[in-house]
Amino acid sequence: MSSRLPSPFQGDFFRKPIFESLTPTPVLDAGRFRSRLKRAMSAALRDHETNRETVCAEMSRQLGQAVSKGMLDAYTAEAKPHDISLVRFKAFVRAVHAPWLWDVAVSEEGLVILRGDEPRLAEIARLQQEQKAIAAQLKALRSAPVDIKRGR
Repeated sequence: MSSRLPSPFQGDFFRKPIFESLTPTPVLDAGRFRSRLKRAMSAALRDHETNRETVCAEMSRQLGQAVSKGMLDAYTAEAKPHDISLVRFKAFVRAVHAPWLWDVAVSEEGLVILRGDEPRLAEIARLQQEQKAIAAQLKALRSAPVDIKRGR
């Protein structure tokens, strides 16, 4: 049995990147987007540890206005044409503790949400890329001899 590590250029069929590179969709397909968002919100409700009434109560508390179970059902039912406003969506995300819903909301724009300390990783990668570019410039400058005219 070989103890060699796999080539870094060989992909892993089962590995999915944590931060996928996304490309914006050229045209907004409102129906498709609406369905994706409603399905994701429904999944978040199913995964949440409390019932819809509790979610409505928490949303109502955050918004300072009543959110009924009927409204919540309309926001999550694909068959209903009711769209949730951004403010209500934010209250919903907080009420069901599902920040991953923001990724669903912005992914078709080619965006990825970074949470907590994750932006620091992006900044580290940016600085490392800058560092490599500077190192390449220095290498190019060092590759040619410097003819010093002073002191002769």
